[in-house]
Amino acid sequence: MSRLSIEVQGVVQGVGFRPFVYRIAGERRLVGWVRNRPDGVEIEVQGLDGVLADFLCALRDEKPAPARIYALSSHTIEELPAESTFIIRASGDSAYTRPSVPADLALCADCKMEMDTPGERRYRYPFTNCTYCGPRYSIIAGLPYDRPRTAMQAFPLCEACEAQYSDPADRRFHAQPIACPVCGPNVTLKDAHGILRAAGEAALQGAAADLVAGRVLALKGLGGYQLLVDATSDSAVALLRGRKHREEKPFAVMFPELRSLARTCQVSDTEAAILQSIEAPILLLTRRGDGISEGVAPGNPNLGAFLPYTPLHRLLLGLVDRPLVCTSGNLSDEPMCIEDDEALERLGEVADAFLVHNRPVLRPVDDSVGRVEAGTLHLLRRARGFAPLPLPLPLDAPVVLAFGGHMKSTITLLTHGQAVVSQHLGDLDSPQGVALLSQTVDDLLDFFQATPARLACDLHPDYASTHLAERMAKERGLLLVRVQHHHAHVAACIAELELRNPALGLAWDGSGYGPDGTVWGGEALLVEGPRFSRFGHLRAFPLPGGERAVREPRRSALGLCWELLREDSAAVNLFSATELRPLRRILELGVHSPRTSSIGRLFDAVAALVGIRLGAGFEGQAAMALEFAAAASEDAGAYCISLSNGVADPAPMLHELLADRSHGVDPGRIARRFHTALADLALAFADSAGREDVILTGGCFQNRLLAALCTQSLSTRGFHVHRPALYPPNDGGISLGQAWVAAQWDEQSDLEV
Repeated sequence: MSRLSIEVQGVVQGVGFRPFVYRIAGERRLVGWVRNRPDGVEIEVQGLDGVLADFLCALRDEKPAPARIYALSSHTIEELPAESTFIIRASGDSAYTRPSVPADLALCADCKMEMDTPGERRYRYPFTNCTYCGPRYSIIAGLPYDRPRTAMQAFPLCEACEAQYSDPADRRFHAQPIACPVCGPNVTLKDAHGILRAAGEAALQGAAADLVAGRVLALKGLGGYQLLVDATSDSAVALLRGRKHREEKPFAVMFPELRSLARTCQVSDTEAAILQSIEAPILLLTRRGDGISEGVAPGNPNLGAFLPYTPLHRLLLGLVDRPLVCTSGNLSDEPMCIEDDEALERLGEVADAFLVHNRPVLRPVDDSVGRVEAGTLHLLRRARGFAPLPLPLPLDAPVVLAFGGHMKSTITLLTHGQAVVSQHLGDLDSPQGVALLSQTVDDLLDFFQATPARLACDLHPDYASTHLAERMAKERGLLLVRVQHHHAHVAACIAELELRNPALGLAWDGSGYGPDGTVWGGEALLVEGPRFSRFGHLRAFPLPGGERAVREPRRSALGLCWELLREDSAAVNLFSATELRPLRRILELGVHSPRTSSIGRLFDAVAALVGIRLGAGFEGQAAMALEFAAAASEDAGAYCISLSNGVADPAPMLHELLADRSHGVDPGRIARRFHTALADLALAFADSAGREDVILTGGCFQNRLLAALCTQSLSTRGFHVHRPALYPPNDGGISLGQAWVAAQWDEQSDLEV
């Protein structure tokens, strides 16, 4: 007979872990107690030694699906002979707050069945949840995770819910968001002026009727407002695009159930499992069949598809019985709305009706977006279902707060050996976006009761995130570590995968501030610890008009031809004479034409030169169009990009490409040869660097074909290829890389260019 004191750290609050411990202890007739602490769960358990050993195994092997154990320790303590039962104690305090907050969880099967069953208390109740599903991060105000520290504090439990909450045998035992029609939140339907139209079931029916009639609905979801329209209606989709000022960027589509989704998209067993998982992200799937308006994702062979993950979505989709566009409740380049008054003000001219509820949303949490490649989920946007699940980092480091970049912004807090990466915050082009960034910084520091010892930001001097970091560093007298953009990309992958060896990082994207004053983006970096050296890069070329080239790929084409051919005749036909005259002038003078080594801008240039895309309605559109054209073409060999002294020169490729164009070669074939040329370049960099580990990261590696070709080329030659998976390769992962670098920074960490 012994007594054990056990500490469990990880995601073990808000996921039914204490009821699980109570159950397995009772099954083994053990005595003792379990309680939450801000840093995890604490257990004292007493019984026969063999039974205790079995209990420890069950803690790891039988834990609830949403739970994640990062550390479990136990030691023997003095027995308590008078104890006769196992109980759940009130939450306790600890010296510090270790990140262990669960993400918001999709509706579970038991709750679906309950809300579908007439006679059940929660029949068709839009806020049904239990210990294993429902809101978490979007409603938590503080740790430890108990109802008084959530947005549910305003909803006192009725007698029936209190009985379930207190019953260890009930699946709602200590389920903090527990609610029912008697004591929980309710739903109402309002017009665009905020005037009440209906409540309860009538509100759902009215909202469904609006959608069927082709109107735009603003829905207050789990983590903020969303905009919904009928995805099968060309006119409804066009109406939303016009009002939201989102001309061409693809929308995501929510399907009523998996069968209807599978009629529209190809769905593998792995993809089906992820769509129905507790995270329930949006997945990029290959389209097949008709039924979805072409305006949802113009010219795109893929569709961002997902399933209802809250009871409210599920009830609404069941009533309309058709797929719905479901996109963030905002205008372009602004964060999503979470406050009711704010939503009416900002979305009043976008939505025809508002389906709202009275449960507060404490922080905006957008939908996660991912794609399955070779059986593995790769996230492109990390938010609901994943944030703020911590990443263990085996570093003995001070508390670090990293501010991320400018696009696809996130914040990372590194404390007590774990990194908490915030949910996706969006871009920082609007005052609302900058305000959200600042609020999230305060939120994380308050939430985890952390005091940063050092800060990290991007090297770019004009990012809003840089300005915020500089201000905090000055006010608090803190060390500010400025991390080069592409170094942070590579470091994020190293942190996620816990890579130990020096690695070659191929960081290919649209842009990042280089210490030499140019715009980087086609980098081969040798990274070891907090240090990196620029081993190689794409030959730089000018971007006439600077930032305007991002929206006009033809400008990248003009700059590329000017640099590599010493004239612009190959790109002349992309402009009128009036347009071309001032562009030639600024190229001749070398003004308003920053030089770039960006692979992203090289993609743009090629897309324009072959006539696939001259302009771009959103970031990366030209590169996406080039990828789709290449993917539809068979292997056609590769153009030549020469590599000498670390500089990749695309001049030979440009000559070959223009020759193909003049001979009428299909643009898809040209695009394929270009993609293969980049895969050959990746291999050439790796061969020259002589590192076994090669990291592929940056926004360009969101390109599925490019990533596959590079991985195949490198793996065949024996290199160990690594790619980020649960943290995006785009700028959503930048803050994690910054934190990793800053945690190890010292006076010897100067970069080499």
